[in-house]
Amino acid sequence: MKLSVVIPAFNERATIAECLERVVSALPGIPKEIIVIDDCSRDGTREWMQKNLDKLAGTDCAVAIDGEGNIKLVPGSAASVEFRALFHPENRGKGGALQTGLRAVTGDVVIIQDADLEYDPNDWETMLDLIVRRRVADVVYGSRFYGRPHRALYFHHYLANRLISFLFNAMYDQTLSDIEVCYKMFTRAVLDSLDITANDFGFEIQFSAQIARARRWRIYELGISYYGRTYLEGKKINWRDGVKALWYLLKYRFE
Repeated sequence: MKLSVVIPAFNERATIAECLERVVSALPGIPKEIIVIDDCSRDGTREWMQKNLDKLAGTDCAVAIDGEGNIKLVPGSAASVEFRALFHPENRGKGGALQTGLRAVTGDVVIIQDADLEYDPNDWETMLDLIVRRRVADVVYGSRFYGRPHRALYFHHYLANRLISFLFNAMYDQTLSDIEVCYKMFTRAVLDSLDITANDFGFEIQFSAQIARARRWRIYELGISYYGRTYLEGKKINWRDGVKALWYLLKYRFE
């Protein structure tokens, strides 16, 4: 079994090295392909990826970060790992980056990971257990509202997330608490059934709509940690994305 980790990155030079260190150390013993898509960053992320990720692969390794923020593979407890760096010549949005990354996947199970440090890859263990060992799930959503560490930030974000999830559940007959969450783990069969066209944060709605409308995938949800960022710290989603999400709920319901 190989896990494919798909990581869209846009202007994440300050966090990407530590993010990849955590990704490699998570689920020791599970082979991983780590697909990082630079969405035409302007802060040095692209150049960092070109320098650090070209043909980077190894077995029984971990990631070490030097004083300049560069990475290399060193002996460790992880299984085999292979990095694949992909580059957009122009900014296409998170959904566009994920489309590129998902087309490159070769693994049996897929997890979506942001390039910042808001999410903890240690949460993957229980998600993967539901799919691979227990074999009760085809898709596993994380939820930032189930009582694990959750940074208290903006009320309007909380309200928007709750509203979007409520409307989604009512329109698609589901009971998910956090549609907009990054962490979605799913099987290769699920991936092959998708036809994603949204280039922006509408990816979250379109993905969930196609999963729900298929009526054949076993969907689970579990609590995850969330170390959210402020806008000064690099958060990108804004109120316009929330308004568009309401339109996407309707659009993808009858697509």
